[in-house]
Amino acid sequence: MQNKKTEAWRNFKGEEWKHKINVSDFIQQNYSEYTGTGDFLVPPTEKTKKIWKKCLNLFKRENEKGILDVETNRISGINTLKPGYICEEDDVIVGLQADKPLKRLVNPYGGIRMVQKSLGCYQKKLNPTIEKHFTEYRKTHNDGVFDAYTPAIRRARTAGLLTGLPDNYGREGCCQYQFRCRSEPGFFARYFHS
Repeated sequence: MQNKKTEAWRNFKGEEWKHKINVSDFIQQNYSEYTGTGDFLVPPTEKTKKIWKKCLNLFKRENEKGILDVETNRISGINTLKPGYICEEDDVIVGLQADKPLKRLVNPYGGIRMVQKSLGCYQKKLNPTIEKHFTEYRKTHNDGVFDAYTPAIRRARTAGLLTGLPDNYGREGCCQYQFRCRSEPGFFARYFHS
């Protein structure tokens, strides 16, 4: 006899998503449009208003200062820091991404120079051990992409002929290649002669 949990999906509509991965088909076959009003929604509680007020004050402080805090001794990760709170006694959702509200984490996997430049804007420096690891022992995404460039691509990049190359973006998979060509006479000859 089948367990109820393994049989639950059988009541959903559609066929295509049952035979291959097709999230779009599943959603299109099984969603129900809500045409009612928002009358069932309740206004924010006093606890929510209190937390939101603290958030607005934090946003204001951050806009004035640039950043409130940044972790420079550990790199970004799901368990890098202990959970933080906006207002621990009132928070319903337990734990922020960092141990303090609006504390930033660094992610040097995308590119160490980008992290160094960003921290420099706020007169901060990365922990030297982390910096050494990412400059001597570990290749970042940007380093890998740049190493794959041919000499011609490097010259075109330096000249500003190509923009939107996936270095200095900091995230794999989010890179778009946008090529722009200059139409000056002789431009290609100057940078691409063999």
